[in-house]
Amino acid sequence: MSPTAITGARVFDGETSLGVATVVIDGGRIVQVGGEPPAGARIHDARGATLLPGLIDAHVHTQRDSLALALKFGVTTELEMQGTNTRDNRAQISGDDSVADVRSSGFAITPPGGHPSELFPEGFRPGPPPGARSGPPPLMPFSSTPEEAAAFVPRLIEHGSDYIKFMVDDGSVEGHPGLPMLDRATLNAGVAEAKRHGMLTIAHALTVDATRMAVEAGIDGLAHLFMDRPHTDEIIALIKHAGVFVVPCVVLNASMMGIDGGALADDPRVASRLDPAWDKALRSSFGHYPQGVLDDVLASVKALSDAGVDVLAGTDASLPLPFLGGLAHGASVHHELQYLVRAGLTPVQALRAATATTARRFALTDRGRIADGLRADLLLVDGDPTTSIGDTLDTRAVWRNGTRLAA
Repeated sequence: MSPTAITGARVFDGETSLGVATVVIDGGRIVQVGGEPPAGARIHDARGATLLPGLIDAHVHTQRDSLALALKFGVTTELEMQGTNTRDNRAQISGDDSVADVRSSGFAITPPGGHPSELFPEGFRPGPPPGARSGPPPLMPFSSTPEEAAAFVPRLIEHGSDYIKFMVDDGSVEGHPGLPMLDRATLNAGVAEAKRHGMLTIAHALTVDATRMAVEAGIDGLAHLFMDRPHTDEIIALIKHAGVFVVPCVVLNASMMGIDGGALADDPRVASRLDPAWDKALRSSFGHYPQGVLDDVLASVKALSDAGVDVLAGTDASLPLPFLGGLAHGASVHHELQYLVRAGLTPVQALRAATATTARRFALTDRGRIADGLRADLLLVDGDPTTSIGDTLDTRAVWRNGTRLAA
């Protein structure tokens, strides 16, 4: 098959704007950036549009249908922070260009009865996703001692986890104070063992104290931003000096405060891509922490960015259920970008958070940028999101691994 030359578009390469440039894709890869289209190439006229790397959602819980929804919004990779899409379970997904690609932590290290058990109504038992293959049950690394946490790390790696996640949560933000939580010694032992195996480590932490505990344990990244109090210079400096990245998931914090996604659901660019279940979920909210102050969260995002901390775009989107509401796969990434700009990041900084910065921090060396030899994961949008972030929703075309998603 002939290569495809995308011509006439402004190109944002994941780091910076290149101006109008031709991008040639062939065999699932980007083979040329700039210059003239090669002889015989099929021309895709993209005048008036901007070409971006495919977006990456750095915090989800997902399944095949959700990966398909994400791709419709130009999210070409989702990073699962609790779930079953580990290395040995995703062969069909990796080879299917009609759904977003995925990486996964498997299940997080947490005590028996610890987070996230409190999120689900009594008696709720989520079944397997449609089309799921039968197989051995996932590894549930419940740990109450340093020895248990350390022992689970190699088992998680054997089961195909791409990175190791730790829950550091006493339930206070979710309305369940006193929830079993990893103690400092257990967290330290688990993180140290993961690092001994060369694994990236991620912590779920929603409070300042949990954040401090995770950073002091040597964690590489935070899957959330604290929401229990305003930031201080001390906590920002601690995160900065440790080299920790942060996935704020502002959309999740807003939902925890009772702020639903109704305005996003009303946007015709979103509504046209959601089925009734996702529309209903997006119009709902978690609502567990109404005393939270969204402006404090936004100020913390700005302080982290100003300090030079890597901020990554993530959503915590999961299932289309009202009690997990305010979020929808794909759509909420665009909402998160809008929140990052509202916090004071520039549109370019926000776009980096969903492309090159996330790829770099998760060692996804084949994506997140538009450069020779990388995967042809691309999002073409009308307008110019480097100056108006809302333009990311004006989808003109999506390519996953060089295959254009059918309209």
